[in-house]
Amino acid sequence: MTRSADRKRPGRPPGSSDARERILESARELFARNGFDKTSIRAVAAGAGVDGALVHHYYGTKQQLFAAAIAIPIDPMQVIGPLRETPVEQIGTVLPSILLPLWDSVLGKGFIATLRSLLAGADVSLVRSFLQEVIGVEVGSRVDDPPGSGAIRVQFVASQLVGVVMVRYILELEPFAGLAPELIAETIAPNLQRYLTGDLPALR
Repeated sequence: MTRSADRKRPGRPPGSSDARERILESARELFARNGFDKTSIRAVAAGAGVDGALVHHYYGTKQQLFAAAIAIPIDPMQVIGPLRETPVEQIGTVLPSILLPLWDSVLGKGFIATLRSLLAGADVSLVRSFLQEVIGVEVGSRVDDPPGSGAIRVQFVASQLVGVVMVRYILELEPFAGLAPELIAETIAPNLQRYLTGDLPALR
């Protein structure tokens, strides 16, 4: 007869009390070494010595696991999800209209704190991997015209958005830091759209 202490709790895969942290350590190591695209949930689970179901139980999708691995308190799918449904010719407008209010929110403050740490040199390879292999694939593949241009188009967009973050949240330069997020989004949208679908000298 099976003792009650040995019975599995329904809906919760078995795992030791430190399994959650071991999963994160494994994820950080593999994401840094192999990049986002070449790191699988199965490999993270194997590195942590747990079942793959436990990784999903604690962290959900691979994107959510990545966000946890670099301590970003924002689910990347909050941004990626809506963009998948956005026509290409509107991405330049929709992207900042999502990001600016998100960065201004309570969750966004945690993101900015994490970004400060990353800019100081911690886990830069993880962020590079995420930009190239998640954002680059999700958006770059849709604006890859002429063929092979998607990556540089996305990087031009990233340069604009990182500039906004630096001036508004890191340096806090006024009056820019005090502008309404809707105003900033509306102002930079045409530039972002040109980077995504317009004629760029870098592509000639």
